[in-house]
Amino acid sequence: MAIFEGAGVALVTPMNEDGSVNYDKLEELIEDQINGGTDAIIIAGTTGESATLTMEEHHKVICAAVEFTKHRIPVVAGTGSNETNTAIQLTKEAEEAGAEAALLVTPYYNKATQKGLIAHYSRVADETKLPLILYNVPGRTGTNIAAESVAELFKTKSNIVGLKDATGNFEQAERTMYLTDGKLELYSGEDALVLPLLAVGAIGVISVWSNIAPKDVHDMVRAFLDGDIETARRLQFKGLDLVKALFMEVSPGPIKEAMNMMGMNVGPLRMPLVGMEEQNKEVLKRVMKEYGLL
Repeated sequence: MAIFEGAGVALVTPMNEDGSVNYDKLEELIEDQINGGTDAIIIAGTTGESATLTMEEHHKVICAAVEFTKHRIPVVAGTGSNETNTAIQLTKEAEEAGAEAALLVTPYYNKATQKGLIAHYSRVADETKLPLILYNVPGRTGTNIAAESVAELFKTKSNIVGLKDATGNFEQAERTMYLTDGKLELYSGEDALVLPLLAVGAIGVISVWSNIAPKDVHDMVRAFLDGDIETARRLQFKGLDLVKALFMEVSPGPIKEAMNMMGMNVGPLRMPLVGMEEQNKEVLKRVMKEYGLL
């Protein structure tokens, strides 16, 4: 059984004005997502500013998400690191907290070889019983995990079950599914490319877009999986301009700006990320009005 099918939200981490985590707002956001039809909560990932959370905050945010979600939908905890023992520690803590799965980004900056990536993920898998989703986002990490490496890990480690693909490389996604006999739980990591990945066997998306339009993203994936391709296509096209605006600056800058424009009050970014350029903010506002969010 898959960890989830449909739309998992890559949830922002709301902050107070002093930069501390706003747990009351986090609970509110999770309730809104569940009410909006979201199929899974992805907590403490890139969109959740995990790179600027302390180890203590990282653990506390995951525990809070599990508590607030109350197992109504799965919680997938971001536990990746560029240091293997840290990734193991974070993953064990997520398992103890009650998360249903973990999402592990490829080690960043180090630029590990394929042999190193296989060794890294194998070590983490051996130290936990949690189902693991690999996260391939070379634009962020500088490292691409090859289809052959994903397939080897999938076939040799029973708890490595999925992949979040944010490469934009359809040939690689196709090859990955081919080498895993179509059994890998593939999730799109790019909101503008959900339908093409669903067409090669993906079962959902881990979505930034869902932070502000959970029902549309859920309905898009559900429609495709139910065979209603025209509805799925319409919703994907509806979101194209919005998604483009949400990534005109480094995420999660634009999504937090959008949420604040909507009165969701998720607070500031943590440095070194800062607020959007004014001209980009105006573009985002215009696109949100056209979408019907403002």
